[in-house]
Amino acid sequence: MRHARGYRRLNRTHEHRKALFSNMAGSLIEHEQIKTTLPKAKELKPIIEKMITLAKRGDLHARRQAASKLKQDQYVAKLFDILGPRYKDRQGGYVRVLKAGFRYGDMAPMAIIEFVDRDRDAKGANDKARVAAYEVADD
Repeated sequence: MRHARGYRRLNRTHEHRKALFSNMAGSLIEHEQIKTTLPKAKELKPIIEKMITLAKRGDLHARRQAASKLKQDQYVAKLFDILGPRYKDRQGGYVRVLKAGFRYGDMAPMAIIEFVDRDRDAKGANDKARVAAYEVADD
C-alpha cells in the first residue's frame, strides 16, 4: 500500500526532481503553456500555484522565496510584474492541465499545462525575438 506517500518520485533523486521542477516552472512562466507528460504536469501544478500566491503577495520576502526556487531572475521578474497582478483577484486555480493523447515513442500519456488567462502571444516570443535579432545581425 502507498498510504501517506506524498508525491510522485518519477524515478528520480530528490536533487533531480528539484532541478526538473525548477526548470519546468521557469519554462511555464516564460511561455505560459508547455507540453509534458501527465504525471509531471500534475506534480508541477501545486508548485506553480504556490509561486503565483507568492507573486500575489509581492513583498521582498516572497520575491526571495520565489528566486530560491527558480533558476533565472527573468522568471522571477515576469512572475511578480505580470503574473502576480494578473491573478490578483483570483482565489486559486491559476493553472489547468489538459490531457493531450499519448507520445509516439513510448505511449506515455501527455498533457498540456497552461495558465488559465494566458497571454497567447507569450509562447515562443523570446525565440521569435532571438531569430529576428539574428537575422538583423546577418544583414
